[in-house]
Amino acid sequence: MSTNQPPVRRHSPAVYRRRRLIVLLGVIAVIAAIVLIIVRPGASQGEERAADSATAPTDTSATSSPPSADSAGTGTTSCRPDQLTIEAVTDKTEYPEGEHPELSVTITNTGGSPCTLNAGTAAQVFTVTSGDEVYWTSTDCQTSPSDAEITLEPGDPISSSVPIIWDRTRSSTDTCDGPREAVPADGASYHLDVTVDGIPSTTSKQFMLF
Repeated sequence: MSTNQPPVRRHSPAVYRRRRLIVLLGVIAVIAAIVLIIVRPGASQGEERAADSATAPTDTSATSSPPSADSAGTGTTSCRPDQLTIEAVTDKTEYPEGEHPELSVTITNTGGSPCTLNAGTAAQVFTVTSGDEVYWTSTDCQTSPSDAEITLEPGDPISSSVPIIWDRTRSSTDTCDGPREAVPADGASYHLDVTVDGIPSTTSKQFMLF
């Protein structure tokens, strides 16, 4: 038995060139297909941005109105008169001649939940009386009143940060720019009442002038 291999037939150079050209064209076609998939001819940058923004969430917080305290599920409501204790306060009960009483107020939420109240100077009225006569009212010559919405926690009293100094004179809207008449002293008894946001003090505070 012969061990010689049959001779291998050699092709002409033209055949090899055609084969290389076919392989090259196939590679070019594959690359072109990949480029077409990535680039997406016909879509502009503006269209791509529009497509991206179509799925983005819209922020409406800048134009929407905030919920009111009563309508918000977690908001606080306005204080009711029956859940507040308004206390008229003086720094002393007796004042010697020449000493001016310091008047203030303490507010306590006696309810079971927080509530809001306008406790600004525009909502406060201090009144000093003796018998049936009104001698002095804080709003007669008040200047630059302001509102101040505060939140009162249950059982946490809030007091005036700066007291009102009463100069022991009668007040009226006609005497704001001139001298005032001094009120009677020599052991005269007076009562202080305070109203905050339309809610009156539970009791009046009595004091005496000498």
